[in-house]
Amino acid sequence: MYRTWAIVERELRRFRRSPALIVMSMIFPVVQLVVLGYAFGGNVKHLKLGVVNQDSGVPSVRVRELAGAVTAGARTFDTIEYGDEGVALQDLRDGRINGVLTIPPDFSRRVLARNQPRIALIEDNTDSFVSASLAGTVAGLVGAFNTPEATTIRVTGNAKLDVVEVYPYVPYVQYLLPGSIVMSIFMMVMIGGGIIFIDDKARGLHEGYLVTPIKKLELIAGFNISGTIKSVLSGSALMIVGSLIAGIPNPFVVLRLFRLFVVIVITAFALISMMFLIMVRISDPLLPRAIFGVLNTLLYFPSGAVYPQQGFPPWMQVIAVVDPFTYAVHAFKCLLLKNTGFGAIAGDLAYLLIFSAVAMSAATLLFRRTL
Repeated sequence: MYRTWAIVERELRRFRRSPALIVMSMIFPVVQLVVLGYAFGGNVKHLKLGVVNQDSGVPSVRVRELAGAVTAGARTFDTIEYGDEGVALQDLRDGRINGVLTIPPDFSRRVLARNQPRIALIEDNTDSFVSASLAGTVAGLVGAFNTPEATTIRVTGNAKLDVVEVYPYVPYVQYLLPGSIVMSIFMMVMIGGGIIFIDDKARGLHEGYLVTPIKKLELIAGFNISGTIKSVLSGSALMIVGSLIAGIPNPFVVLRLFRLFVVIVITAFALISMMFLIMVRISDPLLPRAIFGVLNTLLYFPSGAVYPQQGFPPWMQVIAVVDPFTYAVHAFKCLLLKNTGFGAIAGDLAYLLIFSAVAMSAATLLFRRTL
């Protein structure tokens, strides 16, 4: 028992010499509780609804007023006026808006004639949470239009809502696939990048680098490129296997695979650059394990991988804006679920590239040439 207690004492002393690890161990459950508690089940708000009003009669004006009331009151969606339905549908396919509400040219005439007036909601159904919330809100809007309080004596006839889904039914497993691909890349970044980097430093392997004339930028670039290669292999494997498991239509189209590969490479480089920025001044081999747990929660769930960001509280939406996961998940959703081109994800790729350059430059500046 004496020898056993000696081992116990050594491990406790080692743990005590890592105050950052102790703090992270206590903070992680709290962070996980707060983030997970607010990442699911929130009321979806501030969706983008394009409105194409092809009718100028009193009933169509009334529909627009009710939509404006939703924008000002419940704030489930914000309306964007379009004069061309084709432009609105293209923005819908590119992910710039969540739905298109179309009021046809004969709407007012049919209302006055009590001849089955209809309006159409064309929605992006790749996100079932968003599409269900949008359809429910617009259905309530149409119901309010049909009530006696919302009509005048001259405006008669009940309007009906036609819901049109742009894409085929999207199972939840397909909805989760983009986030799973990003998470597989990040797991390899943690294991093949951060943990190996710290373990090599703890074993003294980096001392050999420091006595060579290699520059700091070359050293960091070497670490980043090797980590990127390993992460790309992991992300590509899950992308192919996951597409087959989830039943993604036409997963092996060459142009589609090329676009996905480009996103995987840029995502991997952005995440490995971030990882080395975090690890560059850390020498305690235990600390990264605790940091990775917090990063998993802070990066994955606010990204919109499992629940739409419109349901998050404001402080989580701020995290989502700077989170590289957000842009990677959005890019994979566009390519996998909507089969769009680079035009729809240009903003995502630009952010990831800028993020990579900033993180890598900062890591180079912070890297020490001395032990």
